[in-house]
Amino acid sequence: VAPRWLDCHRDMVLACAEHGCHVFLEKPMCQTLEQADEMIEALEKRNLKLAIAHQTRYSPTLQHVQKLIADGRLGDILELRGRGKEDARGGGEDLMVLGTHIMDLMRLFAGDPQWCFARVSDGGKPVTRSQVRDGAEGIGPLAGDEIHAMYRFGGTATGYFSTHRARHGAATRFGLQIFASKGILTMTTSALPQVAFVEDPSWQPGGKAPWKKITSAGIDKPETLSDAGQSLGNRLIALDLIWAIETDTQPKGSARDGRAALEMILAVYESHRLNAPVELPLKNRRHPLTLL
Repeated sequence: VAPRWLDCHRDMVLACAEHGCHVFLEKPMCQTLEQADEMIEALEKRNLKLAIAHQTRYSPTLQHVQKLIADGRLGDILELRGRGKEDARGGGEDLMVLGTHIMDLMRLFAGDPQWCFARVSDGGKPVTRSQVRDGAEGIGPLAGDEIHAMYRFGGTATGYFSTHRARHGAATRFGLQIFASKGILTMTTSALPQVAFVEDPSWQPGGKAPWKKITSAGIDKPETLSDAGQSLGNRLIALDLIWAIETDTQPKGSARDGRAALEMILAVYESHRLNAPVELPLKNRRHPLTLL
């Protein structure tokens, strides 16, 4: 189990690969796509597994959400809207530390994004090289107190992620909303996220149909599990990693999933740097903020 400090994730994973060890890794995966590529190559060369601690991916509630979407009860996904916690970390740190959960969920529901267009500002002005700073916990270069990003997925789906240092409502907006042709779904993140949906796509939903909750037990059923201290999520990830090792399959949140979420984050800075939409996968594997 690797610690939260991202600047040591690469070295620890490479050491684990050298010694034939599987890894349970804190998120985000690492600082740059160069590091992620190197880590994945080392792991796959030895057929080793890496599980990323995106706890919501392992939630038993998620199977009911995915079935709801697969059964067509919400219709076609039109928009995915995510926000960070927007507390003192609002902006760049929020994007890296908490945005990774939202990016992972967007991919889970809509597939891989095709391009990203984003703007990063500080004090209302576009970020420049002089405003790049080192993030806490070794998470690498950061910038901005306000970020807005747009992603194009396949089919009809477009995704949006925003974060800024808000004076009011910090942490209350952290989560994901899915707007579809037949309804709306909202959810938070955790091993037992708060999830609700309504089979009404109007701008004032709930008038034609009631909101319904989804728990680990199913639709409109009371929650029977407990996640005190986030112990449930970590246990589910460890059990899934063991299962992946025994069956030679990939964990629900694999190394490639971790890299893909990081790529969506770094695409924000790459788009800002180039002042243009950028295609994914990114051609530039270095950290875009070091190239401003």
